Amino acid sequence: MTTSPERRRSGESPRVTRKDGPGHPARRDRHGRGLRGRLVPATVPLARTKAEIFDDLVLDTVEGLERRYAKELAGVEFAVEDVPPDLNVYDSDVLEDGEVPLARLLPGRPGRQELPPRIVLYRRPLEFRAMDREDLADLVHDVIIEQVANLLGVDPDELT
Repeated sequence: MTTSPERRRSGESPRVTRKDGPGHPARRDRHGRGLRGRLVPATVPLARTKAEIFDDLVLDTVEGLERRYAKELAGVEFAVEDVPPDLNVYDSDVLEDGEVPLARLLPGRPGRQELPPRIVLYRRPLEFRAMDREDLADLVHDVIIEQVANLLGVDPDELT
């Protein structure tokens, strides 16, 4: 029995090939069943992962800000990471709740390798602090507003 290493790395179901000999049809799996499909249709909200829902919340807030502040946010990148990196000390550009970072502002670096400013949100710490989806949406909105205000050097109340 062999499986394709490319399929294992990509997360697809492995294709099983059996060499049972002549007269014995190859079975699909050890129980004689075929490959299983999706449990719910893709159009049902249940089919969306937590990461996709979180990305949608971030996009909703960013799109609202970009409509009002297109010029100021023209070169700013927004990113989502699952967890913050392991660092001993965080700079003042990190929004923390206790000892756990929620988001980080990486200011742009002019020069030879010009890097645009980047705001990184950490999905798992934010999800952990939220009671439900509405609370998570409010928390994501507040964190993004705070980081954008920090980047632009304005009061967060001016952006809301």
